[in-house]
Amino acid sequence: MSDTKYIKIYTGNTIIIQVIKLRLEDAGINPIIKDETESGRLAGFGTALPSLPEIYVHESETDKAVRIVETVRGEMDSGRFA
Repeated sequence: MSDTKYIKIYTGNTIIIQVIKLRLEDAGINPIIKDETESGRLAGFGTALPSLPEIYVHESETDKAVRIVETVRGEMDSGRFA
């Protein structure tokens, strides 16, 4: 994705990725989720070393998206994760 206008804003476990994805979509941002482990599984290839999924957003939405990620991470840290 290095030649596109999409920026990686978060790498983490699948559950948190899904929460962040929903929050981004609620804010009108369409994220791209890159999950090589899941892609390999669906294609019939296994891996001994699973990778963590990543969230990418268009560079024009980076500031707003990063604030959403920070909010979700703050909720996790404070125990208010919902």
